[in-house]
Amino acid sequence: MADVSPIELQMALKGANYPSSRDDLMRCAENNGADQTIMDELSHLPSQDFENPSEVQKAVFH
Repeated sequence: MADVSPIELQMALKGANYPSSRDDLMRCAENNGADQTIMDELSHLPSQDFENPSEVQKAVFH
């Protein structure tokens, strides 16, 4: 399981537009000041488009 909470992830991805690629999500998180732990979790996501925040949550907390 991820080392971040779902709430931390939601805060990091606030304002993300969907569908979003992994790189789009990482840029959004970086712009929101996400810490390295969150950035690491996002960097391990599959290279695909995510249709909504729920899909991102499922991928991170699989």
